[in-house]
Amino acid sequence: MPEDHIRYDILAQEALRGVMRKVLGEVARTGLPGNHHFFITFLTGAPGVRVSSRLRERYPEQMTIVVQFQYWDLKVTDTGFEIGLSFSDIPEKLEIPFTAVRGFYDPSVNFELEFDVKPDDVAAMAEEDPVEEVEASPVSVVPPPRDGKPSADADKEKAAEDEGEKAGAQVVSLDSFRKK
Repeated sequence: MPEDHIRYDILAQEALRGVMRKVLGEVARTGLPGNHHFFITFLTGAPGVRVSSRLRERYPEQMTIVVQFQYWDLKVTDTGFEIGLSFSDIPEKLEIPFTAVRGFYDPSVNFELEFDVKPDDVAAMAEEDPVEEVEASPVSVVPPPRDGKPSADADKEKAAEDEGEKAGAQVVSLDSFRKK
């Protein structure tokens, strides 16, 4: 395969993170319109992430926050965002760089962005240089589930598919066995 000197993977990732940045910036200025709300998943150990030690202990690798009814002080910069949320009735301030975000999902319109940021890559980079930003793998836009609800088994299914491809096995859907 020819070498990509332009690095389209990085350009695409930056562009899609720009979509998330623009949406959050607009929400910071005007609030959430209509039924829009967001599930944002991020790596808690990524450089630049600031969460309380209590949250870091509870979510040592990643966590998902919901931006819907009870949030405050949403501030968006070119590199990340800050938000106030309550966890078990304890107010917390979180600072999250966009490079730490693995997923952004708006279930009201079934829109999802998934960024392939690996925890091992983040840990290695944090050890080398704690202020360096994470260069993540290429991004993929994931179509939402047909019923509009995120599947708890989606990550397991994707991992099983990936593992099956590596082993040369064929992944067969259960739907192929169902009577039609």
